[in-house]
Amino acid sequence: MMLDPIGRDEAREMARRELDKQVYQRDKPSWLERAWDDFSDWLHQLFNQAPNPESQGSGGGWASIAIIVVIALIAIALVVWLMWGRLNPRSRKDPLLEDEPSTALDHRDAAERHAAAGQWAEAIRERLRAIARDLEERAVLAARPGRTADELAAEAGEAVPELAGELAAGVRIFDDVWYGDRPGTAEGYARMTELDERLRAARPKPLEADDLSLAGAGDEGGPRW
Repeated sequence: MMLDPIGRDEAREMARRELDKQVYQRDKPSWLERAWDDFSDWLHQLFNQAPNPESQGSGGGWASIAIIVVIALIAIALVVWLMWGRLNPRSRKDPLLEDEPSTALDHRDAAERHAAAGQWAEAIRERLRAIARDLEERAVLAARPGRTADELAAEAGEAVPELAGELAAGVRIFDDVWYGDRPGTAEGYARMTELDERLRAARPKPLEADDLSLAGAGDEGGPRW
């Protein structure tokens, strides 16, 4: 029995369906890789169009140089903007907790009031203060006046290593809001609240009595919280 010949259009459709199978798509670059390749090619063309310093150059060549300079300035500005909160020296000097006596509950209540009012920057700061005070109250960290947010992340990260990455990320949120001139957000506050809850659920080993410091104690000798 002779088979019916396959037409050109039918053969093309069968080939297309075959090539659409996942096995042929496995090594296909993602859209991000394709976009980066296109951008790299475009940038390479700009460099090729730039005039040689020893030549007179054309108007189009100098336009290419201007575009390259603008791209470089944008990239520098983006890096500075991303790093500003962490490069600001205030983030390494300003104490996180104030001198007035307070408890972790005080700071959590203040954080919730700010959040209810949509004051996300203040809510983020108060929640981070609650984290710091809670760790002091549980003797995970020594009560030390003047501790900065960066120092909190480093010290608490050593005491609770399984949450060291989350602590560093939480302090970055705080730094970006308070020292990087970025707006606080509900998402940032939610991440800080989750960090607070995870730290409260953690059970790190308390400091030994000899390591505890009651710096900032009141006149009667009790700890300031």
